[in-house]
Amino acid sequence: MIKNEISIDGRLCILYQDEAATHLLIQPIDEHGLELLDQEIEAIKKLSDKPFSLVAFMIKDWNQELTPWAAPAVFGKVPFGNGAEKTLEFITSRLLPEVQENIPHLILGGYSLAGLFALWSGYQTDKFDGIVAASPSVWFPKWIEYATDNKPLAKSIYLSLGDKEEKAKNPVMAQVGNAIRRQNELLTGQMDNTILEWNPGNHFVDSEKRTAKGFAWVMDKCV
Repeated sequence: MIKNEISIDGRLCILYQDEAATHLLIQPIDEHGLELLDQEIEAIKKLSDKPFSLVAFMIKDWNQELTPWAAPAVFGKVPFGNGAEKTLEFITSRLLPEVQENIPHLILGGYSLAGLFALWSGYQTDKFDGIVAASPSVWFPKWIEYATDNKPLAKSIYLSLGDKEEKAKNPVMAQVGNAIRRQNELLTGQMDNTILEWNPGNHFVDSEKRTAKGFAWVMDKCV
């Protein structure tokens, strides 16, 4: 697997290429995610024998670029924006034409707020065969109402959560347990290929391993 760094529209993109890839994994990341990418790649290889390439792209403003609508700050003073649509447009119009080549299966995934973005994207387009929402921020204001009123277009959706995440001190974020259960209930009634996996620990444990588990599961569903 060859690793390269490229710039697309001023965004740093990290590309891991396998010439025999049948699956292209797409992932928004921050600086912490960038540090863990090599470990995530190795974890995916251990969990799946499917040949894959992965492209990760940097998110500069996490709260703005990954959320579908504006919302007040939940922690700190930085509110959420409505930049998800623009980020999805970047993926479909700028990123994929540069890196997809002839790879047939596209899987979009992410962790935390990037997991929510991936999940939301699965409702916007049928371009992605699968969605990986690892520890997604489904506590996000009005998200469950949105999921209740809409149906996903992706063929497979993977959900996960840490078993201590709903014990967060922040009252909004503490709703994540009930929200992920409701999200799973909705998806189970709407599609065949979906799962909710529980991982040990809080939100800040093993993000690369949790994301890798999701990518491996979805890849095995894409045939």
